Amino acid sequence: QVQLVESGGGLVQPGGSLRLSCTASGRSSRFNTMGWYRQAPGKQRELVAQFTIFGNTNYADSVKGRFTISRDSAKNTVYLQMNSLKVEDTAVYYCKSDPGNYWGQGTQVTVTV
Repeated sequence: QVQLVESGGGLVQPGGSLRLSCTASGRSSRFNTMGWYRQAPGKQRELVAQFTIFGNTNYADSVKGRFTISRDSAKNTVYLQMNSLKVEDTAVYYCKSDPGNYWGQGTQVTVTV
């Protein structure tokens, strides 16, 4: 079993920044892919950014140029640096790891004036 714990969410004004962290623990410390998803009220969960099995990164078009995914393998931690936040970025952000389809509990990000 793998546990994922997110942190770093909060309330921020448009144009502000936040950095999310996701730390993995449990039986396995090696993951093929890790990434961030988000779900806004009334909407489906969507991919925000991820590391692929080849080590490349994918980003949703809506966050390209504003968000950056990074990782510290020694700490089993993945980060999501979010800059130039917009109101439409408001959502619960989830960390996911595969194989195994493991999800964190989510962290709320609210962007409001």
